[in-house]
Amino acid sequence: MFIQPWDASLDEAEWQTWIADGHDFGQLAVNGLPGQPPVVVPTHFVCDGSDLLVHLARPNPVWKAIEHNPDVTFTVIGDYAFVPGTWRAAADVPPRDGVPTSYYAAVQFTCRAHVIDDPQAKADLLTRQLAHFQPSGDHAEVAVDRPPYGRMLSGIRGLRLEATAVQAKFKYDDHKSVQHRTVVAERLTTRRQGLDLPTAAQQRRRLDRIGTWTP
Repeated sequence: MFIQPWDASLDEAEWQTWIADGHDFGQLAVNGLPGQPPVVVPTHFVCDGSDLLVHLARPNPVWKAIEHNPDVTFTVIGDYAFVPGTWRAAADVPPRDGVPTSYYAAVQFTCRAHVIDDPQAKADLLTRQLAHFQPSGDHAEVAVDRPPYGRMLSGIRGLRLEATAVQAKFKYDDHKSVQHRTVVAERLTTRRQGLDLPTAAQQRRRLDRIGTWTP
């Protein structure tokens, strides 16, 4: 992932907080088998320390690719919006000559994948995921020897993705002036399409931390 200096995460806490703030769906990318394209799987995940926990259906073609090469990438993208060129034109440039861009946050994990096939270990993984995604606890216990999950465990495999490196990018025009970024955030708030509001919130958050960007 290419990251300009002004788009870089300000510290580890920034991307960790962003992930923890409900950004728990991403794409697992695995090198394909010889002569085949990469395998990309969209999936929810939960964090376990610095690792990511995932489960997928046993028939998923990703397993053969992982067995061939367990070095994988997991990418999470969010808070994105298209910013039209008319919003980015300099004061001395006709609005129609402005250059558009995309705003987004992305965290990319380089990982070593460890397959989990032990029934109890899979039950523990699902329990961790349910605690995150259904914290009210209004679900059956995930137990190897009782329904409904016990009989279903054989149909899935778990993955512990051991993160060996992390790249984070927050692309919100932080190299431009405070006035420009403030105006764009206001326009996003007014437009309110798609993820405009969380995108504006990220831009304002970065603006408060960075102010005028300097190398």
